[in-house]
Amino acid sequence: MKKVTSFTHLVTGEGDRIAYTYSEISESGELVSQNNKGNFIIVDQSVKNAVDLVNQYINERLEG
Repeated sequence: MKKVTSFTHLVTGEGDRIAYTYSEISESGELVSQNNKGNFIIVDQSVKNAVDLVNQYINERLEG
């Protein structure tokens, strides 16, 4: 099983990007690997909407 351990949203020249790290865990619960990395450019509008919603939430908290 792969378990996401962190992710971040970045605005790059190519567009909005999600970078993430994850761990791999065996069926018996043993850690197979950790701190694996990946990333992708957001092309799905529903994912972009979700990121925008999180950004809006954070900004509202900052205005508090």
